[in-house]
Parts: sequence; structure tokens; C-alpha cells
Amino acid sequence: MSFSELGVWTFIMVFATLLASMLIASALKRFIPFLQKTLIPVSVLGGIILLIISTIVYFAAGNYLFNLPAYGDGSDGPSGMEMLEMITYHCLGIGFIASGMRNSKKKFSKKRAGEIFDSGVTTVNGYLIQAFFGLIITIIAVWGLSTDGMISAAGILLAFGFGQGTGQALNYGKIYENTYGFEGGANFGLTIAATGFLVACIGGVIYINVMRRKGVIKIDSSEKHNTLADYEDENEIPAVSSMDKMTVQLGVVLTVYAISFGIMYGLSALIPSLADTLFGFNFLIGVLLTIPAKAILGKLYDKGIVKKRIINNYMMDRISGLAFDIMIVAGVAAIQLPLLAEYWVVLLLLAIFGTAATFIYVNFVSKKLFPSYRHEQFLAFFGMLTGTASTGMILLREIDGSYRTPASENLVYQSLPAIVFGFPLMFLAPYAATSNLAALITCIIIGAAFVVLNIVLFRRSVFKKRFARAQATDGGSGNAENCSGATCGGSAEEAPSRGAEDCSTGGDDGK
Repeated sequence: MSFSELGVWTFIMVFATLLASMLIASALKRFIPFLQKTLIPVSVLGGIILLIISTIVYFAAGNYLFNLPAYGDGSDGPSGMEMLEMITYHCLGIGFIASGMRNSKKKFSKKRAGEIFDSGVTTVNGYLIQAFFGLIITIIAVWGLSTDGMISAAGILLAFGFGQGTGQALNYGKIYENTYGFEGGANFGLTIAATGFLVACIGGVIYINVMRRKGVIKIDSSEKHNTLADYEDENEIPAVSSMDKMTVQLGVVLTVYAISFGIMYGLSALIPSLADTLFGFNFLIGVLLTIPAKAILGKLYDKGIVKKRIINNYMMDRISGLAFDIMIVAGVAAIQLPLLAEYWVVLLLLAIFGTAATFIYVNFVSKKLFPSYRHEQFLAFFGMLTGTASTGMILLREIDGSYRTPASENLVYQSLPAIVFGFPLMFLAPYAATSNLAALITCIIIGAAFVVLNIVLFRRSVFKKRFARAQATDGGSGNAENCSGATCGGSAEEAPSRGAEDCSTGGDDGK
């Protein structure tokens, strides 16, 4: 091998182009007021720039930008477009593992724990309503319109593209394409994800402006000031020693990811027919492995074998942030628009119905369950359920820059209940693609699950009498833990309904 060969540089050229596009997008956002007002993430804007350039190159030169020789034309390895898909795939797993390795010592009151639980259930219900409408649209399109190359289960990609972002949309789109014959499945999923980002940013800005004109909300220009505790916990390894602190964090993340590969490879060797599905769960297996990884580190700390804390939350956030930024820009740039010409009507319908259903449902839930910070919670939910959690935080910062409301915490901590309740959806997706009847059965199951989870979500209203009796018992038992309305900061009449635990913890924040 000679270092002068073009193949040696293709990997670097792809990454350099992705990062350069984000630098250009950042500069454009800084100097073009319109782009600032849209709140579109830099990674999405960078991907759109590359998508436009790649499409122009395709019509001018007959091939996509990333399939030109400088990026790898596929003659002696993966093509540039295939490399973009690989980058998107691996960054999804790395980003989730880095997020999962964070230490969490947060203690919540009973009321706040309930709000976080409700946030997780709302997230899953968002996936379900998107999958339900998506499946209805594609089932009708395949059965009634005889759309060539599409499968009835394609609509479930709306939940992965809108609800979970670029990486998941690519994973399942690729599974549908390789295993179930959905022509252009990966591009279909990536296009839905890219559309979701635009919906989140444009729709979120419209909502903010409408509510601001009504005088309901105002733009929050305050900023959250970080302290040393935001960057480093007590008794951590030094930033620079014989091994740099960031090197340690990357070593932990990639080791966990390598072990997840070993598990997927071993299971796929035992069950070859499930290989594509198993490797589509790379992020989930990685996240599950962070639980024993953190438990082992905890034991080592307790026994004194390891003296200093290894994991640094701030650096893990930076690793996941970098991974997700690269994942998004690579995913959007990998879209091949000419391949989607036949599906544009279905994609348009998915975008319209997905946006409307998500908006109406999230707005209703925020109004009913989070009345004291309804608009903040709506923006966080809407941004996350059409883009990613980062998009939700971008919208939230516009009206709650210093994070005074619990909406930001709900967004961060809802992931655990969301994974627990949303896990079955991931197994339904491959089943739905097995036949037209399976897609219809999946649609019915998803509709039933949506009804059941809404009973769970609105349990206080559905079982009003039972909750009223329980609250009266908790609030009026007269033991030492109970307190008066004045102690809680409210009237005596409010005390029973708020419950003894909320009072004893000193309020909603549990401080």
C-alpha cells in the first residue's frame, strides 16, 4: 500500500467534507437572520447543503458527490454513499452508549418522578400515533394504489424517522430494503428523518411566534451559567496525566461498543436469519451493556480497587454530541433524491399526517398533564418527536433559556420509561414487513397499545375516585410526615391533594 493512493484518503475526505459542511452551515446561520429564526440545527443545515450539491452533481455528472473517486467509487472498497450510511449507523450506537454511561445522582420527589414517568409514556405514545397513521397511509398506498417497490410496513418508518431520528430511520429502512425487498428503503427512512427536522424547526418557530403574539409566552434571553460542578464531579481522574481524560472516556465507550458487536455477531451466528435485525439493534444492545458496565465500575469504587472516578459526564455529553452531529449530517447527505421520485406523494402524506397527529396529541397532553409549564413542555416534546432530543432542547431554550421549568429534566430522564414501554415496537417493525396482513395486524396492535398507554397516562382522570381516596389518606393521616398547606406554600385545602411526600421534600424539585 502506498500513502499516495486515493483509497488511503477517502475516509478522511468524507469526514472532512461532513465537518466542513457544518462549519459553513454555522457561518451561514450566524450571518443570515432568516436561518437564525428557523432554529434549524447546524448539522441538519450542513446535511441539506451537501444534499443539494450531491443532487446537482448527480444530474451534471451522472453520479452522486460522495461516489466520485475522491470519496470512494466502490471499486476497491465501500463507496462514499455506503460510507455515509456506515458512519450514520455507528454514530448512533456510539452516541447512545456515551449518553448511557453518564452518572446520575438526581433524586426526585414523588410528584416529579410521576411527571418524568408521564413524559416517557407520552414519548412512546408519540411513536405509536406516528406508526399508526404511517401504516394506514402505506397500507392504502400499497393495496389501493399498487405502489411499485414499496411494502405495506413502510409507514412505520415515520415513527423511527420523526420520533427517533436519522440513525433509527436508516437502520430499519436498511432492514426493509435488504431483507424484505423495499426498494430505496434506506433513502425513504432518511428522507422522513430529514423532513422531521424541518418540521420541528419550522413548526416550533411558528408556534413560538403565534403564542408570543397572543402574549402567552415570551422569548427568554437569559442564559444558564455553568459552574465547575457542571464540568467535573468530585474525586475524578485528572484531566491530563499519563493518559488524557478524553482518551479514557473514548476508550470506555468504544470498548462497550466492541463488546456489543461481539454479542450481535455471536447471536447472528446462532440465528443467521435474524442477523440484519440483530445488527439493527446495535444502539439498544450498547445501551443495555452500559448498565452492567456502570455496576462493575461502582463495585470497583466501593471496594477501593479504583480510587478515582473514571466517567466524566461533561465529556460523555461531548462524545454523544459529536456522534449525533456527524450522524445527522451524514444521514441527510446520504439521501438520494432521484430514487424517491416514485414515492413523493406517500412521503408528503406521511409528513402532513405525522406532523398534524404529533402536534395535536402533544399539545393536548401538555395542556392536561403539565399545565404550569405547558408551552415549555410542548416545545420539548414536539421538537423531540419530530427531530431528536437536541432539537427539543433548542426549541425549549427559546422560552426557557435558564431551564427554570422541569421541562428540560423531563426530556432528559424520560428515556428510561420510554425504552421500557417502546421496546416492543422495535420487534413489531420487522414482523410488520413480513406480509401485507402482518402490516395490518401490526397497525391494529399499535392502535390497541396506544389506547392502553393513554389509560396509563391519564390514570388520575380515568381512576379519579381511587386516586382521590389515596391522596386523602396520604394527606390526612395526621402522622409526623404530614404538613399543612402553609408549610407546602399553598392553602390548607391544597395540602391533601399535594400529598405528604411533596411537602416533606420541600417542593417540586425535591430540594
